[in-house]
Amino acid sequence: MTDESTLLEKQLQALVQRHLDRLVLANTGMLNSNEIEEKYAALAMVSDFAIDTLCQQPDHWQQLETAGIAPLEYSIEDDSQWPQQLRRWRRLQSTRVIWRDLHELDNVEASLATISQMADVALSKSVKVISSLFESRYGQVKNSNGDAQSFVVFGLGKLGGGELNFSSDVDLVYAYPQQGQSDCARDGARSLDSEAYFTRIGQRLAQLLGDITSDGFSHRVDLRLRPYGNSGRLALSFAAMEHYFQTEGRDWERYAWVKARPVAGDIAAGERCLESLRPFVYRRYLDYTALDGLREMKAMIAVEVEKRELADHLKLGPGGIREIEFLVQALQLIHGGREPALRQRSLLKALQLLVQAGHLPKATAEKLEQAYLFLRRVENRVQMLRDEQTHSLPQDELMRYRIARGLNYANANELENALQGHRDFVSEEFSRLLASKRHKAKTTAYSDYWRGLPEQSTEKQLSDLGFNASEDLHQALLDFCKHSTVQSFNEKTRSRLDHVLPLILEAAAKSVAPEAAMTRSLSLLHAIAKRTSYLALLEEKPAALQRLVDVVARSAWLSERLVAHPLLLDELLDHRVAQAFPNLIQLQVLAKQALAAGDTELALTALNEMRQSLSFRIAQATLFQQQNASESAEQLAQLAEVILQAVLELAKAEIESSHGVIEGAGIAVVGYGSVGAKELGFASDLDLVFLHNADASAVSNGVRALDAPRYFARLAQKIISLMQTITPAGRLYEVDMRLRPDGAKGLLVSSVDSFEMYQKTRAWTWEHQALVRSRSLAGDTGVRIRFEEIRIQALLAHRDLGQINVDVSAMRQRMRNELDRSMGIGFDLKQGLGGLVDMEFFLQARVLALANTHDTVLGVQRSPEILRVLETIGDISNVDVMFLYSHYENLIAHSMICSLDQRPRIINMSDELQMQCEHALNIYANKGLNFKT
Repeated sequence: MTDESTLLEKQLQALVQRHLDRLVLANTGMLNSNEIEEKYAALAMVSDFAIDTLCQQPDHWQQLETAGIAPLEYSIEDDSQWPQQLRRWRRLQSTRVIWRDLHELDNVEASLATISQMADVALSKSVKVISSLFESRYGQVKNSNGDAQSFVVFGLGKLGGGELNFSSDVDLVYAYPQQGQSDCARDGARSLDSEAYFTRIGQRLAQLLGDITSDGFSHRVDLRLRPYGNSGRLALSFAAMEHYFQTEGRDWERYAWVKARPVAGDIAAGERCLESLRPFVYRRYLDYTALDGLREMKAMIAVEVEKRELADHLKLGPGGIREIEFLVQALQLIHGGREPALRQRSLLKALQLLVQAGHLPKATAEKLEQAYLFLRRVENRVQMLRDEQTHSLPQDELMRYRIARGLNYANANELENALQGHRDFVSEEFSRLLASKRHKAKTTAYSDYWRGLPEQSTEKQLSDLGFNASEDLHQALLDFCKHSTVQSFNEKTRSRLDHVLPLILEAAAKSVAPEAAMTRSLSLLHAIAKRTSYLALLEEKPAALQRLVDVVARSAWLSERLVAHPLLLDELLDHRVAQAFPNLIQLQVLAKQALAAGDTELALTALNEMRQSLSFRIAQATLFQQQNASESAEQLAQLAEVILQAVLELAKAEIESSHGVIEGAGIAVVGYGSVGAKELGFASDLDLVFLHNADASAVSNGVRALDAPRYFARLAQKIISLMQTITPAGRLYEVDMRLRPDGAKGLLVSSVDSFEMYQKTRAWTWEHQALVRSRSLAGDTGVRIRFEEIRIQALLAHRDLGQINVDVSAMRQRMRNELDRSMGIGFDLKQGLGGLVDMEFFLQARVLALANTHDTVLGVQRSPEILRVLETIGDISNVDVMFLYSHYENLIAHSMICSLDQRPRIINMSDELQMQCEHALNIYANKGLNFKT
């Protein structure tokens, strides 16, 4: 130990002894053993405030180790004692926090939660006391309908997050639901309007908590975070709050309201108000404009830190608590609009959720958590010393030494070194976030061209940059540059555009389709021109910008989706695409959340957004070969199945509200074709059949009763209508009903009995073929089971193998004559010789031929699965199965790429593809199917 440390230790021990002597004089009986005396000596080392409290309230020393906080009681009959009672209660509970923290009975999180709970109780009780006094004099405030109006106190900052530090002020905002007048309970009292009434309550509350008396204070109140700050009204109606944030809310206020919660008064009303403000805080899209607000706030804080020499400030200094808070809140604001789970008030819980969502590496989050807890503990200890609102280690050497020793460091230097290690890490991470991933501004030929528009740049410059159709593209860029929306951009938005557009030009020039990429990108820029958050996304996320250009260069379908629904830009972030596609249960949870969005219209829009988002993700994975095409087809079919189940729920709710239900009966939706076989494409419609199990004489039990045929026809029509309704997020699916019994001439909905009879007596071979690729997708369990029984019975029927081959070959030839678009070297992937439909017909024929003797073929619908079963039972050799599987994957991959680029599914017939088709046709012919004639 150095001479300096020895001297400080002597001074510390002398101070501790003086404090212990004071406790003895208080005659408390506290120091009744050596062990207990050591504990009080430790308390004396870290807190003058705690010793003062125990000397003033010596009868309460036995409560120090009790967890939680003691009740705070008050009497309206003797409200004059309330200020003293409140302060003495707060001092004693605060001393308990110090004791439990010092002796490791509570960790930092528990201490912060207890301190926050103390503030909640003090606020809640005080609001009740003051409100009772006001009601006794002025009566209740009531709106024009006579409904009583109540005071609401919102806690922001650390109070809102339940993470209040030891001697912090409390950031409060006052509000009330609606305008009204008080009803003058006491004779002679004049009526007050809502604003005056609740403003006075708020003023009394701030004075009651914050005024310093001989017993100290309860809580310092800071009201500067209210709308308009110090110049704003003290209490606002919910409508005025909402109007303010819609029209004048600033970026920093979004950060402030991330943690907001109602802490006193009418809590339920406060939560309703917060829900109305949620769109201001959390935008529906990935919102990288949040970083602009953060940069501005950080710049202002940096100026303040430098001006006031606050470099060592635990909260505001570099690497301090505020930087951790800002980092976490920025990520919450960016992603929380699309991911409701991230709307978390607690910083530590938000950190964990950001890791789970993939927005923060786990190791980074763990180190940030360690730094946060360390900084908060040191901050608490600094404030516990004398109950002062300070955030820096004291300049006084003895006080600094006391804090270090209380935290188990040998001296202040050791504490400061540990502190600096955490702050360096935080500062580095925060700087990384603020620096963002922006491209460094540089002058290039692309930026020269863009910034020279409209007068100076020329078509030749574009041609030199690698664009062939430069005349049309140059004109499109000129039109865009002159567009009224672009001309009206403010300086910040124009700067973003000037940064982003040359980068898009460069990426497009280097893409697989330069002209298409740039033309489609311009269409998107037109669509998002008024939504600066999207420009911010492209500026802040170079990976998203590059991926955007790659996507639009390769896919007209995805480009069209982006233009129609810019929210899909969110899906361009790499980590989202890399995530595993949701499984069936997860999809059902997402659909359930969409149904909870509100009425039918809102729920349908939410389902469309879900479908658009997940289809976009599947499309990207297909386009960039992150999964094979058959996986994508299966995912698309599963998505359609879940969407259909949700739409059925919506349709049933509407029909039942008007017509009631038919007891003991239900409907099932059966999928045929690509959705039934789990081989859906990106632009595929859904081949559906509806079945019900009601008696023909059954009638619904609603006010507007319907017989069973009309009831279920109405329900089916509602399902089809909802599926095809155009919403702001697009429409779900086109529905094709032509595969129902008797086709377009048949009933929209069949009973299961009539469906069974049809399959037994009147169905054509091709209709039994269609059953191979069918399955129930949604609806009543009993009807779905019955359908599967009918399907199996129909497929099990004994058939003449030769006749099957004749019928299947004839139907295939008829289809090819009508639908095959192959011409010259152009090969129709679906209908051409050796194409996808030939393989489907072949597999269907084999199932019909083998079902009676090998029932394992009945349980599969997908082509790859049927191939595997045929191999297992020995119908096709392993070599042929491997070839056909590869041929299938090749055909469906080409087909999907054509669909994604909105091209006909026709490609040039290469020698290799010609050989593959010939080989496939030979395999089919060996089984008796001649598709060539």
